[in-house]
Formats: sequence, C-alpha cells, structure tokens
Amino acid sequence: MIRYYTAGESHGKCLIAVVEGIPAGLKIDEEDINRELRRRQSGFGRGKRMDIEKDRVEILSGVRFGETIGSPISIMIRNKDWKNWKDTMSIPETHNLKAMESPLTHPRPGHADLAGALKFARSDVRDILERASARETAARVAAGAVCRKLLDIFGIGVISFTEAIGQVVSGITADNMGRIERMVLAVEKSPVRCPDREAEKKMMAEIEHAKTKGDTLGGIFCIAVCSPPPGLGGHTQWDVRLDGRLAQSVMSIQSVKGVEIGGGFTLAHKYGSQVHDEIYYRHAEGQRKGFYRKTNNAGGIEGGTSNGESIIIRAAVKPIPSLTRPLHSVDLITKKSVSAAAVRSDVCVVPAAGVIGEAVVCFEIARSIKEKFGGDTVLAMKSNYAAYLEYLRNF
Repeated sequence: MIRYYTAGESHGKCLIAVVEGIPAGLKIDEEDINRELRRRQSGFGRGKRMDIEKDRVEILSGVRFGETIGSPISIMIRNKDWKNWKDTMSIPETHNLKAMESPLTHPRPGHADLAGALKFARSDVRDILERASARETAARVAAGAVCRKLLDIFGIGVISFTEAIGQVVSGITADNMGRIERMVLAVEKSPVRCPDREAEKKMMAEIEHAKTKGDTLGGIFCIAVCSPPPGLGGHTQWDVRLDGRLAQSVMSIQSVKGVEIGGGFTLAHKYGSQVHDEIYYRHAEGQRKGFYRKTNNAGGIEGGTSNGESIIIRAAVKPIPSLTRPLHSVDLITKKSVSAAAVRSDVCVVPAAGVIGEAVVCFEIARSIKEKFGGDTVLAMKSNYAAYLEYLRNF
C-alpha cells in the first residue's frame, strides 16, 4: 500500500514528507519534485511569503542513483523564513522573554485557531496555526510529485484548471473537460490557471479589487484524471470506494469546503434519463475495442469503481480567513472583544489549490493502482498492468 505522512510547521526549520510503498525501480530526481513545488507557488493573488520561500527539496532516503529502492522515501523542504522566526519557533526551552511574552491570543474566524486551542489546551494560537497553515501543503505536493512519476509509467495524467474565482465563472467548465485536456499549456501559462482569456482578465481584476479592500476571495477548481483504467476502487466496502477516497483527499486541503464527482449537485435536479451515461461498444479492426460512453455525468466513477472514462473532480475553495482588515473575535485570555489577528497571507489561493488538488489525487490514484496491480517493483507492476489491459481487450 502507498501512504504518506507530513511533518513540520509553517515557520519551523523545515517541512518533511515520508512516502511509503513506492515500488523499486522508479526513476526520479529532485527536479521532478521541484517542478511541482514551483507550480504550487505560482498564481495571481499569492502573498509575499512566496517571495521569501523558493521551495526546493532534498531527498533524504529511499532513492539511490536516481532510482527508488523500495524503502520509504523521505523528503525535506527547508523554510527560508526560519531565520526570522528562530526565537518565536524555538524548539528547546527559550530564555528569550520577548518571544515568550508575546503570545498570539486573537483567533481568526474561519481558521483552526480557536477550535485547535480548545482541543489542545493552548493559550497561544500560534501553536495551532503553524501546523494548520496551508504551508503544510508544500510537503503534500512533494509526495504527490513522487506518485505522479509512478502514474506516468501507466500513461495516466492528472491536470487541473480554475473554473471560477469569486463571481467570475469561466466559459470553459467541467462540462467541457475534453477541451481542457487539449489546453494544458494554456492553463499553465495563465496567472490564474484559467484557459478562458476573458474570464482570466476578470478574475485578476476581482482579485485586485479584493486586495484593495483588505479582503480575500475563493472559487472553484476542477481536476481531471486522464486515461485511468476501469476497475480502480470497488463497491464491496465503504472505505474502498474510489469516489469517497478522492473526496476525502481533496476535502482535506485547507480551505476546501465542497467536493463533487462528475455532475455532482447538478444531477440532483435532473431526471435519471438525463443523468446516467449510456453504454456503447466499439469493435473495429485496428482500433482498441471496448465499452465506452458518449457522456460522463458520473465523472468516471460508478459504484465506487472507475469505469474507464476520465475522472472529474470539482472543489469549492472558501476565501481564506487571514484578512488584512480583520473580523471580530475574542481574546483567549481576557475574553474581551478584539479584532482577529492580522497574519500575512494570500488574497486568493484557488490557482494554487488546484495544483495541490492534483497532488492529492495523484496519491489516491497511485495508491489504487498499487492495490490493484501489486508488485514490489515497477517491472512487476507494468507486467501486471499490461496483462490486465489485454484481458480488457478480450472481455
């Protein structure tokens, strides 16, 4: 089984990701991961922290001579801002009275500050926000980059784009995802990761407007898993259902408040005859034969199992809670009315959230691939996968 863990605080020494279960024989180097980290840090609306942190990884274990060896892969991302936070984030007991006597006691509405302080009995919400921070997702993107390399071997791609920011909605949506698969370069060149140029301009203007008001913006991103095989996941138990697992992974991203698979909530307002994807069969000489659909309202998953069509996931991202014009709060110690803490942050994270979404989806699909095709080596997995494709051709 493939799994990963992350550790580290936003302004601590570093972030760590440990990825376990990657088969031996996978070619990978640090630049493969750094490329994904650069994508995460880009996007119109990001804050000044992105000017400080130029994320690069150091692979500490699990790789030898540019190839995985079957043992856990550990990855470190150093926090460059650590030098400015050594006293505030001191690991040993500190004698710096200024650092100790300046607790952060004004929790932000919408953040983990208050709920975490109550859970862990902390009077300084920095003990909570440092780990709850979306900075943690850099480690997740690193783990996802390793999984993406594994998916590449099986010809499975994972892409994303921004569908909406605030009130601005792209004319290119999940409903015409087939076009997006042919517009990846346009998405990557867009400051907001939207291939609709008119919508892109409006999104950027909306972000600038929010910035001038000291406010933040949310939106919607969409992810597609291209060319997945049928049979990933399963219907036999609740915890093997692929749609449930994907939804949990994407929902776990900071600020994501809603996840849809395929048509999602819009399907609830239609008749069954309008919703379900009719089944066809192609049998032509020289072409791959098999079952296929002309529509994809199910988003590539039926009964918790992939059906061979592209897997489509949409996620709603709330405006982040770190406002430069703070909302009302209550001091943890005095219980008096105060303004919430004003913490340096982004204005809009939707473009970056799409990249993070790709990473966690790469993990979940890679985990499903490993479960279905087994193998401790890349060679064994490829052999099992090829045999499965042959079985499907002859079904």
